[in-house]
Amino acid sequence: MNQTPLFDDFANPANLLPFDGEAFYIKRVLERDDAARYLGRCLEELGWAHERVTMFGREIVTRRKVAWYADTPATYTYSGQTKQARAWPALLSDLKERVESACGARFDSCLCNLYHGGDEGMGWHSDDERELAPDGVIASLSLGGERRFSFKHKGSGERVSLLLDHGSLLVMQGATQTHWWHSLPKTRKRVAPRVNLTFRQLRRDSNEGT
Repeated sequence: MNQTPLFDDFANPANLLPFDGEAFYIKRVLERDDAARYLGRCLEELGWAHERVTMFGREIVTRRKVAWYADTPATYTYSGQTKQARAWPALLSDLKERVESACGARFDSCLCNLYHGGDEGMGWHSDDERELAPDGVIASLSLGGERRFSFKHKGSGERVSLLLDHGSLLVMQGATQTHWWHSLPKTRKRVAPRVNLTFRQLRRDSNEGT
């Protein structure tokens, strides 16, 4: 898989991270009308389910909903739970092609998140589960309400934040997951529902035999 986003159809964006990783932001990968149409379809057509996570030995059901898709019946384990991938629906296959065209990488899986409002978010974490390709490319497509997204360096504590707009694409690659955490902070502001589609690359041997 190509590990260097080409951004063929866009001016080359600057790296958001000052060191130890690479993150690129494209403010408009989908036009507003297209983004609104895809958001409506995602809300209606994807197999959303509340997420179950294990925290401090207790299983918690989140308000946020998730769905997991991949080329094969792959499994993905994080927060103490294992998910079984569904086959790509036509909707996600179309969006995957658009994202691949935008960033020049190829993806074989997608973790989808649905945040109903600003009181739902994600704490500091890295997408470094063993099922994912080491130093792989992760392309995060945002649909819906604008939200703040933050990076924090694991050593220095330095932070970088940006606003993820409706129809935008954030691409993380290289050593980003090794050296940086990221989060989607909660907010008291009134925010429209947001769908986040994170297209990913699985480790080739992570699901052998499935």
